[in-house]
Formats: sequence, structure tokens, C-alpha cells
Amino acid sequence: MPKTVVHVFHDDDDSLAIGTRVAQRIQEIAPEQGVSVEVFCFGPAQRRLGGAGGSAAVATFNRQIDELIAGGVRVGACVNAARAEGTEDKLTARGLELSVARDEFLRFTLEQATVVTF
Repeated sequence: MPKTVVHVFHDDDDSLAIGTRVAQRIQEIAPEQGVSVEVFCFGPAQRRLGGAGGSAAVATFNRQIDELIAGGVRVGACVNAARAEGTEDKLTARGLELSVARDEFLRFTLEQATVVTF
């Protein structure tokens, strides 16, 4: 099945809020097109998964991440970064799939996924 991966890396307000909104919008029509959607948070954006930063965009980002997970979209993040920041248990409890970023990026290639980065 074809796949679109939304890779949220940057932690500026626009990247956080728009990147996850784009994933939601794609998910609205993807199933009827036979496409799966996945989100992968890494780098500066991953540090915002705990709400750090305090802006309205960070709150929107976290709300939209939770909505994506609730809607059945796989949302992933880097396990090594989570361990380094002490957030592994918290992110797992939220429903994020933690794995080594290197492995995920290679998986996207092997699956011939389209990756859109924010």
C-alpha cells in the first residue's frame, strides 16, 4: 500500500502546527485512495511532544498528535532521543511508537514512501 509520511522536525510554530494539520487533512482522504499515513517526530520537534515551549502552536501540535493517534495514525519518535530526555515512558503511554530514527528513515525508503518534512 502506498504511504505518505509526515516528518515533523522543526520546532518553529508553523512547522509544528501546520505539519500535524497536514497529516490530519491527508488522513481524511487517504483510506479511500488506498494510502496509509504516518507521522514521525524527530529532532527539535520531538522535544515539543511534552509541551515544552509553551506557545499556542506547541499546544496545537500536541493536541493534533493525540488526535492522530486516536484516529489510528501511527505516530513515531526516536527512542534514543526520548531516553536521553527522560520522556520514553511518557511518550509510549501517549501511544507514540518509539524506534531508532535511522531504522525508520531506512524503512521509509524500503517502503517507497513519500516523505514530506516540516
